[in-house]
Amino acid sequence: MGLIQAASGAIGGMLADQWKDFYTIPTGLPSTAAVFAAVPQGTNAGRGSNTKGSSNIISNGSKIVVPEGYGLLLFQDGKITGFAAEAGGYIWQSDDPNSKSIFAGDSVTAALITQSWERFKFGGQPGSQQAAYFVSLKELPDNRFGTQSEIYWDDGFLRTQVGAVTRGSYTLKIVDPILFVKAFVPASFLQVGQVFDFTDMDNAAAGQLFNEVVASLAPAFSLYTNDPAKGNRITKLQQDSIGFAQSLSQAVDSAYQWRSGRGLEIVKVAIVSIEYDATTRELLKTVQRADALAGARGNSNLQASIAQGIQSAGENTGAAGLVGIGMASGMMGVGSLQQPVAPAAPAAEDPVARLKKAKEMLDLGLITQADYDALKAKALGL
Repeated sequence: MGLIQAASGAIGGMLADQWKDFYTIPTGLPSTAAVFAAVPQGTNAGRGSNTKGSSNIISNGSKIVVPEGYGLLLFQDGKITGFAAEAGGYIWQSDDPNSKSIFAGDSVTAALITQSWERFKFGGQPGSQQAAYFVSLKELPDNRFGTQSEIYWDDGFLRTQVGAVTRGSYTLKIVDPILFVKAFVPASFLQVGQVFDFTDMDNAAAGQLFNEVVASLAPAFSLYTNDPAKGNRITKLQQDSIGFAQSLSQAVDSAYQWRSGRGLEIVKVAIVSIEYDATTRELLKTVQRADALAGARGNSNLQASIAQGIQSAGENTGAAGLVGIGMASGMMGVGSLQQPVAPAAPAAEDPVARLKKAKEMLDLGLITQADYDALKAKALGL
């Protein structure tokens, strides 16, 4: 009985697998789906007839349609055997006996007798496993992150340590589909009906990525604020989704080798909120005040303050107050408020000092007695 059942099963499955099929993406996929199996449409709209084909066999001549933004990975007995990154329709062609099909032009002997014997040896089941999987090549959105407590980093602009609680989201891109599937996707997701989704809370692999991103936030903030090309401004973080994504991707790749070890890359980051600690908030207030008083704006503020002072002095103390303000403005170097000042007349020389100098000149023989007498008379007003 076992022999008959095995033969019957082998022949029935073999005949069903002769049909060429049409494979495409499954319906109802979330926008965050990264890897999933191609599914046959043999019973599409009730018009198909292939309802008993093996789930792990693709008949020669079957067509696989690859939509825009996806890559196609082909598997034979668990091994990747092909990859297509361009959108379009592809025809499956394999040398495996289980894929032979009389509808694809294979001979009757190869398609029926040889295949039947191979399946009979495996108890009626195909002795091979074939599969096609789609890998998203698009930016995958809605990968969220957040910190439960403050993270700290050395800020290049404030020149001190900064702390904040932050949350946001980022987009991911699979830049090397073969490396990603081989090195990171668990085998449990390489099954028909399974979908690898980075946002799936039950996906332990995706949870690991979340933890690595959170651990890389502090180094990423430090890289961003210490990069002169980005202006060294902490306040620009929330407006620069691509610039900060580069810093975050660099920090993640440095610590966890996402690109070289997993074929992944962070493309854009949207920071929803940054809640700085009390010390950082005070520092930012100080910086804002300094910015407001810097350069031409600062000179305008100073001029306005002095002008207000002059008005108040004139109202309260009259001319005396204005004189005081004028003196103060001159000390502060405010050119528009300075008044021209005439040079002071030299002080008159002391007569006694003049006579003393004349006597010294007489003793040295520099002047005559007559010269000395004339200078003496002039000094004494004679």
